[in-house]
Amino acid sequence: MREVYSLMLRLVQNVLPLVGLFNKKLKKSIKGREETFAILKKELKKNAPVIWMHAASLGEYEQGVPIIESVSKCYPDHQWVITFFSPSGYEVKKNNSLATATVYLPLDTPSNVNHFLDSIHPEFCFLIKYDFWPNYLLALKERQVRTFLVSGVFRKSQPFFKWYGRWIIKALESFEYFFLQDASSGEALEALGFKNYLISGDTRFDRVSHQIEVDNTLDFMNIFKGTEKVVVCGSTWPECEAFIAHYVNNDTSTTKYVIAPHEIKPEKLTSLENILQVSSVRYSQKDDNSLQIAKVLIVDTIGLLSRIYSYGDIAYVGGAMGGTGLHNILEPATFGIPIIIGTNIEKFPEAKKLRQLAGLYTVASQTEFDAILKKLISDEKFRLQTGMIAGHFVNSNTGATRKITDYLLSKP
Repeated sequence: MREVYSLMLRLVQNVLPLVGLFNKKLKKSIKGREETFAILKKELKKNAPVIWMHAASLGEYEQGVPIIESVSKCYPDHQWVITFFSPSGYEVKKNNSLATATVYLPLDTPSNVNHFLDSIHPEFCFLIKYDFWPNYLLALKERQVRTFLVSGVFRKSQPFFKWYGRWIIKALESFEYFFLQDASSGEALEALGFKNYLISGDTRFDRVSHQIEVDNTLDFMNIFKGTEKVVVCGSTWPECEAFIAHYVNNDTSTTKYVIAPHEIKPEKLTSLENILQVSSVRYSQKDDNSLQIAKVLIVDTIGLLSRIYSYGDIAYVGGAMGGTGLHNILEPATFGIPIIIGTNIEKFPEAKKLRQLAGLYTVASQTEFDAILKKLISDEKFRLQTGMIAGHFVNSNTGATRKITDYLLSKP
C-alpha cells in the first residue's frame, strides 16, 4: 500500500501544475513549493542544529507557537524550520519572527522526503494536531529523529481505523511521544496499540492566555467603540454574514458591530457592504469621523482580530455555520466574553465543552441567532455571567506547553 500511495502522490505532483492554471490558491502553493529548497539553502546555517515544526495551516501554527517559545529557551542555539501545507497558513505567517526558515512542506513522495530531510537534518520534529504524512514519518524513524505529536487528536473516522489505512499505523511508531488534547483521543490511540501518550491538553489555551497580558490597545477601536457595546464577528463567511446583516439591519439600539471576514477579496467585501443597510466603514478607508458615525466596521486586513476581541462585549465566531470548519473560539474566550457560533462543531471538542458549560451558544437559524444575540445585548447579568464562564474555561485549561517541555527536559 505504501508503494501505491507514493505512486499516487507522484502522479498528483505531475498533474498539479496543470490544475493550478485554473485555481489561484493552488497555483500559489505550487509556486511556493518550488521555492522551498532555495529558501532553506539561503536561510539555514550549515553547522547549527535544527528543530522542525510542521503545521497544516494557520490554526495549527497557533498551537505550535507556545512550543517554539518554550523549547527555544531550553535549546537557544537551535534553528527552527516551520513548514505549512496550506497557503492560508503559509501566506499569513511566511515572515514570522520565530523561525529561521518558513517554507511549504514538499509533497510526501520518497524523493521529496529525502531531499527535505537531507536539507535540514532535524534533531527534533514537532507535528501539530493530526497532519500525518507516512513517508515523512517513516523516514524520521529511520533517521532516529526525536518526533512528537503536539495537541494531538485521534478519531475513529481517521484512516488508521479503516481497512485502507491500516498500513499507516506503522508510521505512527515514529513518534517518541504523543501529547493529546483529550481522553477520547487517548482511547482511540490505545485501540491502535499505543500507550506512549499523555493527555496534556491543547496548547492553544496557552497561546491565547498570553494575549490578555500584552497591550491590546487600538486607537481606531477606542474611537469606534466610544461608550457603546460592541459585537465582534470574527472570521465570518457569507452564510454567517447573512445572519449578522439581518440582525444589524433591524437593530435600533446603539450597539456597534465589527465584522472581520475570513476572506478579504474585493468582491467579498462588496457583497457584504451590499447586504448591510446601515452605515459602515472599511478599516482601510477609516478616519475618525467615519469611525464615530459607522454602526459597522468591516476589517479588511489581517493580524488585528485577536486584539479587536479585547474591545468586544459579545463575539460571534465563524466557520461552524457551514462546512468550512470552526475558527478559533479561544481568542475571544480569553477576554471573558460570551460567544455565538454555528452548530457544525463535531470536530471541535473545546466548543462542545464550552457549550456544555454555558459559556457559548450554537445557533442553526436566523430566529435562534436573533434570540440569543438580543438577550446577550439586553441582559447585562446574563452577558457577564456567560463571559465569565468563557474566561474561566481558558484559564483552567492552560498548562499543556509546560507538560511537553517538562518531558523534553526529563529525557534529554
